[in-house]
Amino acid sequence: MITGVARTQLQRDVARILKGVEPATAARPALLMLAGLPATGKTRVASELGRRTGAVVLESDAIRRLLFRERHYTRAENRRLFAAIHAAIDALLARRASVIVDATNLAERERTPLYEMAERNGAHVILAHVTAPNDIVRERLERRSAGEPSHSEADLAVYERMQPRVEQIRRPHHVIDTSENIEPALDALTKEMM
Repeated sequence: MITGVARTQLQRDVARILKGVEPATAARPALLMLAGLPATGKTRVASELGRRTGAVVLESDAIRRLLFRERHYTRAENRRLFAAIHAAIDALLARRASVIVDATNLAERERTPLYEMAERNGAHVILAHVTAPNDIVRERLERRSAGEPSHSEADLAVYERMQPRVEQIRRPHHVIDTSENIEPALDALTKEMM
């Protein structure tokens, strides 16, 4: 049950997330859900697909920075973050806007609410598992630690802690290995989203 205070906070959070967002609309919007461990390349894929399709990209790391000046990654912080992201997705889909969700989405219980939102709003669900070999991910995480710009604060310890949480996606989905040429995958996803 959401209290009045929590509802007000949620409304404020969603307003901050959607401030200045003027999405294009579609007869049948798409909800593209990216899933993958940190540093696999989800944000690169999301941003390129957003540019190609006009879909609204909701990047969980950027939204966490927007909502929390100091980030602690507690359960309460995560609950507030994802409640706001889910409410923003629901609002966008209700407006017939396509959305790209850039978050780890590692477990089926994390993906299920998004499936339900898409169904409720008549949106087409598209799933993509974004991956890269361990050595490349480690190299990317080292560059981040050395100061390469990124909204993500995940480091090697976070990556290793999250690895056991990866659950196979049960629905048909794309697999994108970002250590290879991703153009064919981007072309296929663009076509499916349009």
